[in-house]
Amino acid sequence: MSATAQPSPPVRPEPIPLTVLTGFLGAGKTTLLNRLLGDPALADTVVIVNEFGEIGLDHLLIERVDEDMVLLGAGCLCCTVRGDLIATLEDLLRKRDNGRIAPFRRVVIETTGLADPAPILHALIYHPYLVLRYRLQAVVTVVDAVNGAATLDAHPEALRQAAVADRIVLTKADLAGNTAPLRARLAALNPAAPIAPPDAPAETLLGGLFGLDGKAADVRAWLGAVETHEHTHAHDPNRHDAAIRAFSLTSDVPVPRAAFEMFLDLLRSSHGPNLLRLKGLVALADAPDRPVVVHGVQHVVHAPVTLPAWPDADRTSRLVLIVRDLDPSFVTRLWDAFLGRPRPDAPDAAALTANPLAIPGG
Repeated sequence: MSATAQPSPPVRPEPIPLTVLTGFLGAGKTTLLNRLLGDPALADTVVIVNEFGEIGLDHLLIERVDEDMVLLGAGCLCCTVRGDLIATLEDLLRKRDNGRIAPFRRVVIETTGLADPAPILHALIYHPYLVLRYRLQAVVTVVDAVNGAATLDAHPEALRQAAVADRIVLTKADLAGNTAPLRARLAALNPAAPIAPPDAPAETLLGGLFGLDGKAADVRAWLGAVETHEHTHAHDPNRHDAAIRAFSLTSDVPVPRAAFEMFLDLLRSSHGPNLLRLKGLVALADAPDRPVVVHGVQHVVHAPVTLPAWPDADRTSRLVLIVRDLDPSFVTRLWDAFLGRPRPDAPDAAALTANPLAIPGG
């Protein structure tokens, strides 16, 4: 008698790519989103906004799905944040899984102009269920070319929005005249984020580490072009961003997994609030042909994602960091210590692991 067939284990669905669209009040997020919704690449997309009244979508509305959702003519579903982003994202998944709404391929979250993006990113990369069902694709920050410099001077939220961005969209450039000083300032603040015009295609603006089909895109483009260990530039001492620095850590040889995990754990546990953004592509010694992608915000670091292969011939491990009030040279020395690259001024990795409070600030 043949053995009873065992049921197959449930197949975990592919994570849904999610993009965060942020930017200060009046920067042009709503105008940009309205244009992007006409792009076929955003069909079958859920757009999450704080209130329907904040975005002029009336000309796209077709029907109301329930009290919190409307179906848009572009094939997108729009819903409100009912005070809790986690609850909204979970509710969308329940409705999708139960067949109450059509399957959607991606999510775009438009934040309020005064939002610090960090709590939103925390929810996306820390919540035990959401991290299985959604995959943060990119953070897109809209900056107003006319008022951008003054906004960065006056509002720390605007600085954080620019510092955590994967790409920056510069709006109203035709009204601003010379945008070179603002572009230079944004590049100094976040050299890993390319600056794009608002008329760029949706896939260019909203895509990122994970493409629309869920496959890995150009990871090195996502990491940006921070080529040196420390990005140095002159700072105006009267500007808030004088304390924000961007730099990269590299390794030409595979990194021991235990050393890499201890380095990340020590950095986030000791100086998480000052770690505005971390993202990287790393070859681990136990599987150097399958690099891992890691990204984090402050003290929360996403579980590394293993790629099936390197995206190109360059197999250099690279971590891009944007920090506030944290000395990049010390982080570099700490990285060298964990990798066993002795330097006269390098801290002792074992001693710091036992006493993480010994890490100095900037």
